[in-house]
Amino acid sequence: MLSEKILTPLLRFVTRDAFQLEETGRIRFPGPKPGRQYMLYIHVPFCEILCPYCSFNRFAYKEQIARAYFASLREELRMTASLGYTFRSLYFGGGTPTILLDELITTIDLAKELFGIEDISCETNPNQLEPALAEKLDGRVQRMSVGVQSFDKEILHKVSRLERFGDGEQILKRIHSVAGMFQSLNVDIIFNFPGQTRDVLLNDIECAGESGASQITFYPLMSPRSVVKSLKQTVGVVTYNHEYEDYRLILEKMAAKFEQSTGWAFSRRNGGLIDEYIVDTEEYVGLGSGAFSYLDGTIYVNTFSLKNYAEAIQDGRRPVMGSKSYSRHNQMRYHFLMDLFGLGLDRKQFRDRFGVPVELGLPMELAYFRVNGALDFSNPATISLTTKGKYLFVVMMREFFIGINEFRDQARQSLTPEDGTEASRCAKASHLETITLVPRRLVS
Repeated sequence: MLSEKILTPLLRFVTRDAFQLEETGRIRFPGPKPGRQYMLYIHVPFCEILCPYCSFNRFAYKEQIARAYFASLREELRMTASLGYTFRSLYFGGGTPTILLDELITTIDLAKELFGIEDISCETNPNQLEPALAEKLDGRVQRMSVGVQSFDKEILHKVSRLERFGDGEQILKRIHSVAGMFQSLNVDIIFNFPGQTRDVLLNDIECAGESGASQITFYPLMSPRSVVKSLKQTVGVVTYNHEYEDYRLILEKMAAKFEQSTGWAFSRRNGGLIDEYIVDTEEYVGLGSGAFSYLDGTIYVNTFSLKNYAEAIQDGRRPVMGSKSYSRHNQMRYHFLMDLFGLGLDRKQFRDRFGVPVELGLPMELAYFRVNGALDFSNPATISLTTKGKYLFVVMMREFFIGINEFRDQARQSLTPEDGTEASRCAKASHLETITLVPRRLVS
């Protein structure tokens, strides 16, 4: 698609500066503003085996280090409560948040005690998805999300998941075993894999739809510059020549039993919680090593070093390594992106937030998407997306994630074995296991 070919390089140029942090000594972490709603994100950066393509802050699991880390997390929770924050929703990302279930449960219970949290989302891997896990988290976790990526045996082998998580049939059995045990069970699938034929994608769509999951999220393949070469050697050359056709196929096939809730998430029509927190909550506080916070137009980034994180918490200070403040115009762009990614921009809400109508705040952006037939203005209260517009906003989110992943890659390059476990193995990474900094799994 011509508009995608223009948009992709433009966004890569724009995002190059977006994640250049300003390191100016000790950074003051702000308290909450009256009347604002915030979401809480907690990052658990440990995995039993490190995927060679994942760029989230994660380290090889060692029990002693992980238990000490959870203790530090709980201290950071108390620090955050002392600032006066309250949260309705909490999201655990990783890594693998369920890797130490007893520590996770203790942390959940403390968070609920401190903040009165009403609903909690959590990620896990297919090998940990079983009824015993669901039973222990009953009453604590309402939304569970599992990274499947594909049910195709060849693709799973190429991305080093087959040996660890089993083939598509085994993964399906695990999903079925917990279906109905959470208020929302989300399955993540990736499309636009090199060599992923139409038949393979159709099978992934069919398997996901029959898995019993209440929500399916289809992420486009995201490949920062650091992994282009390694991806070429494992799965093939990444292009976007068929991405639009793949996306339209997903829209077509999912329409039978699911309703689209965001640009890439689909929820069953029988209801249930939607696992897409950023659509409802623009600002959030991120806790843990490598976590991001977005507050009043500024991103705050916690240190990626486990050692520095533990030392900061022990000294009673926030573990923030840098921040980046955004202009009012860029804040408008972010609001525009997130609202339309959630399939509708509320005109009144935009005006209340920024003091101007969206047409005056973002005239060039609206003109671009209007010319490309991306926006539907038929509802005077809400701007929505056409089918083409939905795809272009998926492209924008894809490039947004890639920009964040490239920042993560840069932040991790300076890590040494003293900063955590197996740090050198994590430096060259990409982001196939999405979740999630700003939109879902983006804060990790």
